[in-house]
Amino acid sequence: MEAYLSEAVLAGLKKARMDDAMKKNRLRVHAGDDVFPIYKLWEDGFSMMADVAPHLRGLVDVYDGSRHLLQCLVIHSEPEGELVNFEFKRRTEAVEEAPKDYARDENAPVALIAG
Repeated sequence: MEAYLSEAVLAGLKKARMDDAMKKNRLRVHAGDDVFPIYKLWEDGFSMMADVAPHLRGLVDVYDGSRHLLQCLVIHSEPEGELVNFEFKRRTEAVEEAPKDYARDENAPVALIAG
């Protein structure tokens, strides 16, 4: 037995599936003081829902909840259906501490005890 669904029902199911994915996703783009949810993130860019996507261009930060993941330089790309894709011109992984400009000795003391 084959079941046929109307276009309206299929569109509603697709929208519900996308809304559910957005609720589970903690990825966000911070552009200045503005914060926007990310639908999907990949190596060369990310996508956002077209109804909330601004015209982003320039330096943005990507967060997973409160954890800073990336600092990126983005360019706007063409919309694809209900999504707008953004491409990375530059992508830098965020680190919690500044890189050291010297080699640390393995046996170096962790702290100095005054005596």
